Amino acid sequence: MDPAPIINAYSEPFVQAPFAVQLQIRLRKRIIRGELPPGTRLSEQEIADQYELSRQPVREAFIRLAGEGLLEIRPQRGTFVTRIDMEWVLCTRFIRESLESDIVRLAATRAQPQDHEALFAQIARHEAETDPANLAQLDEEFHAMLARISGKVMVWNHLQQLKVHLDRARHLLAAMTPKDDMLAQHREIAQAIAAQDPDRAEAAIRDHLRRVLMELPGVLRLSPNYFTKTDTLAETLAAES
Repeated sequence: MDPAPIINAYSEPFVQAPFAVQLQIRLRKRIIRGELPPGTRLSEQEIADQYELSRQPVREAFIRLAGEGLLEIRPQRGTFVTRIDMEWVLCTRFIRESLESDIVRLAATRAQPQDHEALFAQIARHEAETDPANLAQLDEEFHAMLARISGKVMVWNHLQQLKVHLDRARHLLAAMTPKDDMLAQHREIAQAIAAQDPDRAEAAIRDHLRRVLMELPGVLRLSPNYFTKTDTLAETLAAES
């Protein structure tokens, strides 16, 4: 297994990291969870007061988040949470499906009995949860676990840098997707891995990750102002149908 610590969209910052990096991670998490929705204006002073920091690390964190496409810094006007880039969402979903298809194939050949138990224990935690925000986090942890089992932690960690807009969209989807549907898909993936069946595992993960395409139109109808480049969705649906 990879020795690197695994990270995901909901990871807490390392306490030894510089204050600017810790704040970047905390604000990124709040943006992904929708606590800071698109269009929110952020004040350096208010954030500094909230987190008991000087303005310098706040300014650095804002610049870092702007580099990730999560904040837009408008000179003389302020700093705002960006809208969700639909083109970014769709491209990242494509990349993620390609990577995770190989990840679960490896997991099906490498998983040990304790890994099977861990996967089903994670599903049990999911069954007991009712908060949509926590459901999205548990889904993320399930996928991170697949990367760990396959020995591809570094691949998963690099993917985090790409999928911030996808994570924002998936958080909105978590409130709409029936929990039983997600659980059934996770069980199928876990059962395929326990059966050491790479083909079945790959088919299951592809089916699971493609549900985003089917559910995005519903999210777009409910929150049209949260997204940009929305014309790319229709084009992608037509191409992949």
